Amino acid sequence: MSTNFEFRPDFPPQLGLIFICFYFLTSFGFSQSNIKQVDSTYLVPYLDKIIVKANLETQTDEYQYRNEDDRTRIHLIPNNVYRLFLSLDYEFLGVSVGIVPRFLGANSDEDLKGESSFTDYRFRFFLGQWVQSLEYSKVSGYYVKNTGDFVPDWTEGVDPYLQFSNLTSSKYGMSTSYVFNPNFSYRNIVYQNEWQKKSSGSFVGTLFYDYNTFAFNELDIDSKERFFNIRLAPSYYYTYVLHENWFASGNLSPSLGIRFSKSSSFDGTTTEVETKSYLTRSVSAGLNLGYSSKKVIFGANLTFNASWYNEEQNSRTENDRFYGVLYVGYRFEPPNVVKKLFKPFTGN
Repeated sequence: MSTNFEFRPDFPPQLGLIFICFYFLTSFGFSQSNIKQVDSTYLVPYLDKIIVKANLETQTDEYQYRNEDDRTRIHLIPNNVYRLFLSLDYEFLGVSVGIVPRFLGANSDEDLKGESSFTDYRFRFFLGQWVQSLEYSKVSGYYVKNTGDFVPDWTEGVDPYLQFSNLTSSKYGMSTSYVFNPNFSYRNIVYQNEWQKKSSGSFVGTLFYDYNTFAFNELDIDSKERFFNIRLAPSYYYTYVLHENWFASGNLSPSLGIRFSKSSSFDGTTTEVETKSYLTRSVSAGLNLGYSSKKVIFGANLTFNASWYNEEQNSRTENDRFYGVLYVGYRFEPPNVVKKLFKPFTGN
């Protein structure tokens, strides 16, 4: 089973340079003169208000590895049930922090599933129809959900799961999105810092690019993988205004990309190094029901996401997720000290 975690590499510095340059070009390279005027009957922006929000979601970082030769699979999952994100948005900037407090089911049944930790930081920048985001996340500690496939006479709820307490995954990610219809509020659905007043839809093109690390140090094996992903997602979103304050929205987003990976594994005597690239595919869809007013926002959405790539002709890595999100937020006037701090950037 150790071959499932044979990772490592020297991340190409050229990709890192492209990564940073593309961020600055997309985040700050567009002038205010390029921002199209929107129809106020369609949407109302609230960038001049501070928005505080809490998201409760059931999303987890799950991984499945399938071997088509012997029809086996391993399903890895961290020991947390819910994640809490606290966010703050004002003007062109948004920040959020993700945690898994114990009262939300973090590390439940430690004696059976072991311990897991989760950290997530996200930043977003808004400029007209462009949205630029940055993210760092880290998860440590996984257990094998399908332990019964590997341990004879294993009883769920009684016997401990197979655990990889030293398996750690981390991600440095960015995305650049462009909303083609200026009268459609992508932010109303994703960030809730605008209010969609009339039904509308739009294509949203998003380029995702991220740098990931997997580290595994157990069973006398020290293995690591560092890989760079880049993928393009042409999505379509539509918001239907049910009432002045209530709305329902849906989206569909297929994507295609490339993964560049270099891995190594050290078993105490020899080191094996391998460099590969993969074609990655994914599709996601979502439904959202929400309420928006001048001050209060709340809602719920359901999201399905499936991604996969073939490592070999006889093996396949999959990541299928179906999760829900509940959110509630409040808009209010910023204090004068905050207005003065942002005035050089906004001119307000």
